[in-house]
Amino acid sequence: MANSGCEDLRGQEGESFLYFAYGSNLLTERIHLRNPSAEFCCVARLQDFQLDFGNSQGKTSETWHGGIATIFQSPGDEVWGVVWKMNKSNLSSLDEQEGVKSGTYVPIEVNVYTQEGKEITCRSYQMKNYESAPPSPQYKKVICLGAKENGLPLEYQKKLNAIEPNDYKGEVSEEIEDIIKQGEKRNLTRT
Repeated sequence: MANSGCEDLRGQEGESFLYFAYGSNLLTERIHLRNPSAEFCCVARLQDFQLDFGNSQGKTSETWHGGIATIFQSPGDEVWGVVWKMNKSNLSSLDEQEGVKSGTYVPIEVNVYTQEGKEITCRSYQMKNYESAPPSPQYKKVICLGAKENGLPLEYQKKLNAIEPNDYKGEVSEEIEDIIKQGEKRNLTRT
């Protein structure tokens, strides 16, 4: 996927910042729910980290009904994701979505690498106090749709698709169901 207006990847100066998404915010429709300024920059790799899913402070997500994505340091592993260029006016809504005030996630600064090998510093989020738990089928689907939509490496997409979800059979919010449908439709038109 081509850079869309993100040739200057420094982005931290002025009115914008760069955000590395590795979970549900991989999907355009998901990030645009609360952060309409998000603009796709590139696919990137976070070296020496691993993806995990869990319940913050041992509490299951009321939105997703299962574990939510986080990252932890793990030498030799890597997490792929998307770098979004965002207006600083969306910083508080992004923090709110990520549950910073409630302690779900803490903002962190990470150095990621583009597919061309260029290093970029981005904001991201990490759960510090969580118990590992599988994601709901809906949460897994949003992540997999976002990975496909943005062309994450196929081997990594296979790893995401192989994640065993929990056995939640209920519904998620209408808003989330809508973004899943939109993401599925978008991915169908690209195949």
